[in-house]
Amino acid sequence: MLTIQAPAKINLTLEVLEKRSDGFHEIRSVIQTIKLYDSINLKRAKRLVIRCDDDGWLAEESLILQAADLLKETSGYTAGATIAISKKIPLLSGLGGDSSDAAAILLGLNKLWGLSLTPGELARLASDLGSDVPFFLFGGTALMQGRGELVSPLPLLLPSWVVMLIPPVSREKGKTGRLYAALAKDHYTNGAKTEQMVSILTKGGDITPDKLFNAFESIASDSFKGLSEYRKLFLKSGAPGVHLDGSGPALFTLLREEKKAKRIYNNLKQYGLETFCIQTLSGIKPVN
Repeated sequence: MLTIQAPAKINLTLEVLEKRSDGFHEIRSVIQTIKLYDSINLKRAKRLVIRCDDDGWLAEESLILQAADLLKETSGYTAGATIAISKKIPLLSGLGGDSSDAAAILLGLNKLWGLSLTPGELARLASDLGSDVPFFLFGGTALMQGRGELVSPLPLLLPSWVVMLIPPVSREKGKTGRLYAALAKDHYTNGAKTEQMVSILTKGGDITPDKLFNAFESIASDSFKGLSEYRKLFLKSGAPGVHLDGSGPALFTLLREEKKAKRIYNNLKQYGLETFCIQTLSGIKPVN
């Protein structure tokens, strides 16, 4: 049996440059894994069986099933596996849980089934599954370009704390596509904010709240009713800045000081809200 952890992520920047001729959007994003994980247990079996401890999770709507099927189709492997998922990353939150799970399946089943696919081969399969799946094969700090499938490792973000709030607002499958469709041309940027972030990281500098950016910030409140009120509550709890993660609705603040992070976390917990206080993660652990 193998156990592999699939981490969540935050976007330090997320810029949309333009809509491409293939229907996707050209993006620039600096992305960072964090120590919030789904845990996936894999065992050899005669057929493919998938179980999850989250009642809201559906195999037919997840990239996990697609990843396993794609790996079997590509390799010609005829047996299966029992896949048991313990979900800690909230569903449809903007934290990349489904994409991370898919990458973990590629890595784990490649090992479990003895397929010996190279990192390059796995990356090509990951790109077929989703724009941000390739990033989760490696994790850490990285630059994403194209539609998200072009991943370049960056110098690691200085160790930081992330306080994450999952607002209790309605979130439905397909929200990312709807947010992209809601972007107007004046929401597009030229990539300069991401270039500045890359420059800071390359020089080993610290990231201040004003350097974080997300193209969806200006339209998220229209897409998630009540989001603005939770943002205000987050700020009231002591956050120096509150930022949307990915396509939302998760909100986060980034800090270097553990004491301050835990104080904000405790303030939010007093309101009975779903929140996490976690550290940034340097990379994905090898599958053993």
